[in-house]
Amino acid sequence: MSRRDVEPLLRSVADASARYLASVGDRPVRSDATVADVRRALDRPLPDDGEDVGPLIDQLAGLGASATVATAGPRYFGFVVGGTLPAALAAELLTVAWDENAAMAVMSPLGSATEEIAGRWIVDALGLPASSSIGFVTGGQSANTTGLAVARHHVLERQGWDVEGRGLNGAPPVHVVVGAERHATVDAALRVLGLGAPTVVVDADGQGRMRADAFEAAVRDLDGPLIVCAQAGNVVSGAFDPFPAIVGRTHERGGWVHVDGAFGAWAAASPAHRHLTEGMSGADSWAVDGHKMLNVPYDCGYALTAHPASHRAACASGASYYVLGGDDAPRDPIDWVLDASRRARGVATYAALRSLGRTGLAELVDRCCAHARRVAAAVADEPGVEVLNDVVLNQVVLRFDDDDAHTRAVIAGVQQEGTCWLGGATWHGDAVMRWSVSNWSTTAADIDRSVAAVLAVHRGLRSGGQAPEK
Repeated sequence: MSRRDVEPLLRSVADASARYLASVGDRPVRSDATVADVRRALDRPLPDDGEDVGPLIDQLAGLGASATVATAGPRYFGFVVGGTLPAALAAELLTVAWDENAAMAVMSPLGSATEEIAGRWIVDALGLPASSSIGFVTGGQSANTTGLAVARHHVLERQGWDVEGRGLNGAPPVHVVVGAERHATVDAALRVLGLGAPTVVVDADGQGRMRADAFEAAVRDLDGPLIVCAQAGNVVSGAFDPFPAIVGRTHERGGWVHVDGAFGAWAAASPAHRHLTEGMSGADSWAVDGHKMLNVPYDCGYALTAHPASHRAACASGASYYVLGGDDAPRDPIDWVLDASRRARGVATYAALRSLGRTGLAELVDRCCAHARRVAAAVADEPGVEVLNDVVLNQVVLRFDDDDAHTRAVIAGVQQEGTCWLGGATWHGDAVMRWSVSNWSTTAADIDRSVAAVLAVHRGLRSGGQAPEK
């Protein structure tokens, strides 16, 4: 291909993308193709000679119509997956076309400046200390890993130990305290950082919150460097840990509080839901995911800390060919993350926040939460359906006929029927259905249509019939 061939190719891709997004409001949410189907269509030996790009892209676009799950659509309620705001989608497409490595300001002035500005907006919207640092990472896992890397540096530096220079061999043991219902990414981050399994696991209450009394007992006799991992938004119930008690006691002990707030931290952007995050701003680091409540494209999260010097010390890297800083003191993104080659993640975030504004961001959070309450209210009087959680945010936990097998059958039936897609979980030892309402395009009509589909499957199975098919 030549450069003049690129424009018609991109126009065809834009047309195919527009057709796809126009379809997600009506098509079944499930994929109509399996992995085996995709293999049959695509798997072949690597060709000796390159193929024409046009037919190749046409084939991929065609597969996208049948071999994708409509996670971008308004009735996908699995895995706390948001959609992508129009402004963020358009900005992301521009970012891909620019094809810049945003590691350093000298490589991407736009990448540097948008991270600086959007980062300041996020700090402000979440009510965090104005001096907080931020790194634009890939998502919740990398945000937790980055935040805990900074925590590791900070608590060991206070003990006179240079972990970046000396590693962990011979270092003072670091106590890590977590809640019983923490997210799996916290454990993965601890393993990657060489901190191993948590020292203490604190009991949770019926909603999945760390119990304040159990936390107090857990840290009372711990001596030495301390990291506490709290949670803003239980991944099943949406509940929030008691931040004032956790932060206050941990800081009395000279410890560090890290908050996994992948989706729940966004509650702080809403005056109606901000009370859930009381005390969260007093923590030392926060992990936030952009693709959840903010609805920016995938591969964008935020690692924030209240200790910029420790953040930079834990993450920054250098080489003789790097060009860092400059006369106007630009922000070099590489100083705040653990990856080097990376795209300009700040561009889509900047576009999303500027298109929403403070009021629009609050309304987006409020709308998702209102939809969750609508789900709970709609099933409240249905025989055999129980709402197990206090619906405080965007999560709803349902159980059917108080029976594991029936609950799992309803989930499978709903996924197959196709009106919506909902996932399952095990909570307090029981099988449950988990709703996560996170998409900007979801309407009340989408909620009503989805609830009706779920209840139809439940009733059909109860009567001994088959789950309906769409």
